[in-house]
Amino acid sequence: MAPYGARAREFKDGIIDLSVGTPVDATPDFIQAALVATANAPGYPLTIGSPALRAAMRVWATDILGVTGEFDVLPSIGSKEVVANLAMQLEANAVLYPKIAYPTYLVGAILAKAEHHPVDFDATTWPPSDFVWINSPSNPTGRISSREELQAVISYSRRTGATIASDECYFNFPAEVDGVQPISILQVAGGDNKNLIALHSLSKRSNLAGYRGGMIIGDPVLIAKIREIRKHSGLLVPAPVQAAMVAALGDETHVHQQAQRYARRRDALRPALASLGFVIEHSEAGLYIWCTRGESDIDSVSFFAENGILVTPGGFYGEAGSRHIRIALTATDAQIAAAATRILK
Repeated sequence: MAPYGARAREFKDGIIDLSVGTPVDATPDFIQAALVATANAPGYPLTIGSPALRAAMRVWATDILGVTGEFDVLPSIGSKEVVANLAMQLEANAVLYPKIAYPTYLVGAILAKAEHHPVDFDATTWPPSDFVWINSPSNPTGRISSREELQAVISYSRRTGATIASDECYFNFPAEVDGVQPISILQVAGGDNKNLIALHSLSKRSNLAGYRGGMIIGDPVLIAKIREIRKHSGLLVPAPVQAAMVAALGDETHVHQQAQRYARRRDALRPALASLGFVIEHSEAGLYIWCTRGESDIDSVSFFAENGILVTPGGFYGEAGSRHIRIALTATDAQIAAAATRILK
């Protein structure tokens, strides 16, 4: 990407970087206040999470995700470290992951020294394995898995005994308020959470990427094993961050406001992309637009770089994405408007 970044920086009005999904909007004041109020933290934090955080995670899982039955919760240091380490921690032998996907699923399988196979959405076609990553809404495509698809994943787990790790970090950001809504695999499970866990992050939901706060929710037996490994590995969420998480999980208003920001930014770019012949595919949720105009991803990246805009080639997410690009909506409203103006000229 370096040559394209350099080319974009040469544009007369400077670069607009739409290649990385890092939040740019402010961390809400009330969350910052919770962090500051607990800054005096001389003791070690609890791996399991403070009583207040455990209660907040359980209420959130029940009220927002629709989790029922027996389940447990565990805080994590964001979600990427879980994605990278979970297959290794659970001693997986064979890992399945989406054909177009966040690269860290593959990295985690390599770290675990496990067999690894990219697969399509249809769980009825999957080979035998003992560990599966699914991702809905998807990074990079924004695709939302249907209830029927998630039920097929659960059936696969029941048949094979495989652990299912559902990365749901973009759950809070549907593209349209009245459009297709994301659904958690734990809601689909209907109370039978055996071998099922879901990952959630406050990085995007609450603009807390710099705090590193996330959650693992699901099968209490699996979470007990993960918790023991994390305790001995020193994977502890700092106490002030735990307090900030409690505050964030207790409020949905700021989450809806953030979702509206991303929806407006998506709507601002759609007509500009269409005018250039780009077809937007999926992009039903999340922080990205996934699109193509039938050319190689590098040709599309080069076009945008000439206009001072940096986007990500779809091939970064697997060979199946090599004719697509991913455009991040994690830029200010002014930058998104400027990007639309540049490509409309």
